[in-house]
Amino acid sequence: MTTATMRLGDLLELVRAPAVLTVLGDTLVGGAASGQPATVRRAALPLASACLYAGGMALNDYADRDIDASERPERPIPSGRVSPRRALAVASGLTGAGLALAAIGGGRKAFAVAVPLAACVWVYDTLAKDHPTGPAVMAACRGLDVLMGAGAGRLAPALPAATGIAAHTAAVTVLSRGEVHGTSPVIASSAAAVTTAGAAVVTAGALRRSARRGALAAAAAAAYVARSLPHQLAAAREPTAQHARVATRQGIRSMVPLQASWAARAGSGGAVAFLAGVEAVGALLRMRVKRTVSET
Repeated sequence: MTTATMRLGDLLELVRAPAVLTVLGDTLVGGAASGQPATVRRAALPLASACLYAGGMALNDYADRDIDASERPERPIPSGRVSPRRALAVASGLTGAGLALAAIGGGRKAFAVAVPLAACVWVYDTLAKDHPTGPAVMAACRGLDVLMGAGAGRLAPALPAATGIAAHTAAVTVLSRGEVHGTSPVIASSAAAVTTAGAAVVTAGALRRSARRGALAAAAAAAYVARSLPHQLAAAREPTAQHARVATRQGIRSMVPLQASWAARAGSGGAVAFLAGVEAVGALLRMRVKRTVSET
C-alpha cells in the first residue's frame, strides 16, 4: 500500500467515513416535511450535512487526543498517523465547507439554521461531550440538521421529524458513553424504549395520511427497529462495553431507515429510494474498509 493511499485511509478513518452517510437524509426529510421542492441546487444540502458531520468527527478526535492515547491508542491521532494540527485543520475546513454548501443549497434560510448547527457541533466536541448536557447538545445537532432542510420560516412542519431523529440521537449518545467502561441496564432499556416508541409514532403518523404512506413508513420503521432494538436489548441484559459499542454502532447505522420512515410519512418516495441507495452504499463501504473504522 502506498503512502498516499495510507493517508487517504487515515483521513477516512478520522472523519468516520461510513457514518457520514447517515446524515445525508436529514435535510431530505426536513425538505420533504416542509414542502420544499426537490431542485438541483438543493442537492448541496446533504453535502453540507456530510461536511459538518465529518468536520465534527475530526474535531472529536482532536479534542479527545489525550484521552484516546490511553483508552483508544489505535485511533489516527494517538497512533501518530494524523497530527493534531492536521486534524484541527480538517475540522475547520470541513465546517467552513458545510456552511458554504448550506448557503448554496438553501440560501439565507438554510444558512440561518446551519450557523447554530455548526456552533452546536463545536460546542459538543470541545465542551459538552462529557458534561450532563452532552446528549441534549448532540440531539440538537441532528434536529437542526433536519431543520436545515426546511429552512428558517418553514420550520414548524419539520419539527416532528426533527424531534424524532433528535430523540434517537440522544438515546444513542447516552448509550455510547458506555463504550469503554460499560453501560447500565437502565440506559440500554431506555434506548430500546425510544426505538420502539419512535417507530410507532412515525408509522401511526404516516397511516393517518394514507395507506400507501403508512405501508412504506412501516416497512422502513421495521428495518430501523430490526437494526437497533436487538442490540439495545442485549446491552440491557449484559451491559458490557462490547455490547454498548455494538448497540451504539448499530444505532448510528439505523439512522438511515429511520430517516426513510419519516420521508415516507412526508410522502417523498424519491427520498425513500435515495436512502435505500445510501443504505446499499454504506454496506458496500463497510465491507471494503480494511481497517476497523469506529463510527462513534
